[in-house]
Amino acid sequence: MDGPSDLTPLLQPPGTPHRDLRVNFVAGAVEPGKAAALERLLWRACRGFLIASFRETERQLEDPVTGEPAMWMTFLISYWGEQIGRKVHKITDCFHCHVFPFPEEEAARRVALEQLQQQSLELREVLRETELFLSQVLARVQRLLPTWQVQVRKVKAVYLALNQCSVSATHKCLIAEGWCATRDLPRLQEALRNSSMEEGVSPVVHCIPSRDMPPTLIRTSRFTAGFQGIVDAYGVGRYQEVNPAPYTIITFPFLFAVMFGDVGHGLLMFLFALAMVLAENRPAVKAAQNEIWRTFFGGRYLLLLMGLFSVYTGFVYNECFSRAMTIFPSGWSVAAMANQSGWSDEFLAQNPLLMLVPNTTGVFLGPYPFGIDPIWSLAVNHLSFLNSFKMKMSVILGVTHMTFGVFLGVFNHVHFGQCHRLLLETLPELVFLLGLFGYLVFLVVFKWLCVSSAAAARAPSILIHFINMFLFSSSPANPPLFSGQEVVQTVLVVLALAVVPILLLGTPLFLYWRHRRHSPRPSSPLQEDKAELLDAADRDEEKAEGPREPEELVLSEVLMHQAIHTIEFCLGCISNTASYLRLWALSLAHAQLSEVLWAMVMRVGLRLDLGLGVAAVALVPVFAGFAVLTVAILLVMEGLSAFLHALRLHWVEFQNKFYSGSGYKLSPFTFALEDE
Repeated sequence: MDGPSDLTPLLQPPGTPHRDLRVNFVAGAVEPGKAAALERLLWRACRGFLIASFRETERQLEDPVTGEPAMWMTFLISYWGEQIGRKVHKITDCFHCHVFPFPEEEAARRVALEQLQQQSLELREVLRETELFLSQVLARVQRLLPTWQVQVRKVKAVYLALNQCSVSATHKCLIAEGWCATRDLPRLQEALRNSSMEEGVSPVVHCIPSRDMPPTLIRTSRFTAGFQGIVDAYGVGRYQEVNPAPYTIITFPFLFAVMFGDVGHGLLMFLFALAMVLAENRPAVKAAQNEIWRTFFGGRYLLLLMGLFSVYTGFVYNECFSRAMTIFPSGWSVAAMANQSGWSDEFLAQNPLLMLVPNTTGVFLGPYPFGIDPIWSLAVNHLSFLNSFKMKMSVILGVTHMTFGVFLGVFNHVHFGQCHRLLLETLPELVFLLGLFGYLVFLVVFKWLCVSSAAAARAPSILIHFINMFLFSSSPANPPLFSGQEVVQTVLVVLALAVVPILLLGTPLFLYWRHRRHSPRPSSPLQEDKAELLDAADRDEEKAEGPREPEELVLSEVLMHQAIHTIEFCLGCISNTASYLRLWALSLAHAQLSEVLWAMVMRVGLRLDLGLGVAAVALVPVFAGFAVLTVAILLVMEGLSAFLHALRLHWVEFQNKFYSGSGYKLSPFTFALEDE
């Protein structure tokens, strides 16, 4: 090809006719918005006697004027002749282009290129070494960062506490006022002395009187923390008020177990809680962030006792996954009944149900050693028998639980110096509660002990007696349980009604009488002067100790408060006693759900009429389904239901008899949260 091509070099090699022709270059950068206009102007002004190449930078570069990063359009202009060169330089100056120095000699350009390549290599090496050094520093910082974070949080907590201190009048020391447990006061003084030995300044600790109610500090352990949390969820107790948590450790799992009684279910819950207790010190267990897991883990000791007590009540109910257990020989003899009744083959064929009469000699041998006799699981009146037993048991447990709560209120009254409430509140409450519902418990126990099986058909109804007690009447068809029963019932109802006015008006009238007694009015000039002197002394004392709240008794408020308490207690005794019947209802519901699950899953699988090998394989999914449903329904859902009902019984029926929960917790300065 004779003509020039794209690959023909622009500069002729030495020895050619045009070897003296020189090509000049201008290189620089312009703003992207001006690049198109610059290119058009160069082409028109120079009449096309140049070659211009524009390219946008790959990343932002620093603006030499403003110092801010910005995108640029770089260009390279090739031209011939000095006149065109002057035009190119003038145009680039008009567009405020940044022109880069470009050597005209080829040797100089090569030297500059080599220098730039060398500098690029050196810069890449510096960057690589810098990145290596920074990665080492960051790796070390990563190891030290948790410790630094803890230290920063501790310093922040210290400064937050110091900011709450007040500055003395001389501005030379800080004064901090706070609460400290009496038992920890020597440790506080020792810690202050040890921390100030190097500074040469000894802190001074004074115990100052305060009219504010102190906060409540209850020390807990891993075992008691869960039970104390149940009580604190109702309300933090007042300072030195009776704490229900120690009694809740026993009563809460027991009432839960009454509703959840089953040996198998209780054992599964116990083993699950025991696994959490044994693994409580493992870091992976503590660091788990799942909210449901942390809830279970926080109450692991509560679950442990709930499962243990459920095993106990399961033995009492004689139920293990709804199946009865024959631990001891039954107290009923079917052989004796068959021998004395003369049951023939025809009689047995015509009567699918047989009756065991305890009055027949040798049929009833005595009570079962522990729990319910397993023969009751075969009886058709099994549910009726458990209904009667569990309902009466619930009433007995409820009245006992509420009475115990009223007795705990005695310690509060004695400790706070309110002994008048023993006679005007506690005694009337006990008379009302025990005179009505305690008498009901007495009737249940008396009927159990004194009515034999021979007289069971003619046994009087406790429910009718209890209704007649409030109606002051009797039923000829319902004979009394003991002689003089009507007189006793009348006296108890009259006493219960008579103590209501005492409970309503006793405390307000006593407080009003005591207030009038301790605030007499002066009746002579001498007494007036003496009163003025005493008032002046009291004002001086108030200046020294701080403002004192006026002790003023508003009789209407006291009467209103006492009326609410009286109505709540009297009506609450009735509603709370009925509320304890939830023990009976949930216990039967749990037993029936367990029975239905066994009948609809396991019994169907066990009755499969298949070969031994096929039946064994078929039982695997059946047992898996039974296990999943047992855990999901009977353990989780029924367990949660029984837990909530036990929680309600403690908060509403038990704690409101003596526990106000109107205090506030002590929030001491601690690094415990920062350490976590």
